[in-house]
Amino acid sequence: MEARDITTSSRLAASPRRRLEAPSPRYGERLIEIALFACAVVSIAVTTGIVISLVEPSLGFFGEIPVGDFLFGTDWAPTFIPQSFGVLPIVVGTLSVTLWGLLFAIPIGLAAAIYLSEYASPRVRRIVKPMLEVLAGIPTVAFGFFAFAFITPLLQDVWPGFLGDGPNIFNALAAGLAIGLLIVPIIASISEDAMSAVPHGLREGAYALGASRMRVSTRVVFPAALSGIVAAIVLGISRAVGETMVVLMAAGNNPQLTLNPLEQIQTMTAYIGSTATGDIATGTLEYDTIFAVGLLLFVLTMGMNVLSIRLVRKYRQVYE
Repeated sequence: MEARDITTSSRLAASPRRRLEAPSPRYGERLIEIALFACAVVSIAVTTGIVISLVEPSLGFFGEIPVGDFLFGTDWAPTFIPQSFGVLPIVVGTLSVTLWGLLFAIPIGLAAAIYLSEYASPRVRRIVKPMLEVLAGIPTVAFGFFAFAFITPLLQDVWPGFLGDGPNIFNALAAGLAIGLLIVPIIASISEDAMSAVPHGLREGAYALGASRMRVSTRVVFPAALSGIVAAIVLGISRAVGETMVVLMAAGNNPQLTLNPLEQIQTMTAYIGSTATGDIATGTLEYDTIFAVGLLLFVLTMGMNVLSIRLVRKYRQVYE
């Protein structure tokens, strides 16, 4: 009996030492941490490289063309004589296509997100959501051809005569609708994820008070997921602003200072895509316009991302 007591007390005396011993190193977790850090560094390095590659030629361009004339000029003809470097027409063209795309994509994307989150059964959600996300993987050149070969002729056929002439063969409306199809999966998928993350207790409390499913969806779930929805919309805007092939094939290549969706326009990305083909001599003023427009596009996109972060932080709601 005494020997057993001595053994038990010796184990109790040794147990604190075991607890104080350093844990064995976990090399796998350390490797994962290093890999994640390396990915973050690569992202920062790539972004820095892009900025440097844009800034250096842009400084040479702005050494000859005043910034005010570039930003607020209303005539864009850098490859014609007389030359004009007012970027405002292609900025307005970019905003026009983005506007028509958002007017199409936001209602459809949010409606799809509400259906998948609040109305669809788990089986339907597992089938419909991947099919919706496949739409984002279709090459953009296919969307451009679809806009040129299907959407534009359809608009010309159904356009009512009392509204005047129909859309031109190249027009901002067809390009905007095609871009809207591109960003519907982005808005719908991210918004649905944000709505699904809302605690079920909020829904159950609203149902207990007698609210209908539509009222719960629009008055409870939607406001609670607003930060994620705003982030989805801003991400869709960034995607629309940076689209090239659709606008190059469907919107045309004629810079005009107009928001008329039936007219041919030119966007910033379309100008870069059509000009950077090797036909212009490197180092010339016309060649440097590519980098100046690219830098402006980068600044606009970065501004939208900063705005997105501020909006997400403002409307974020944390639940326990």
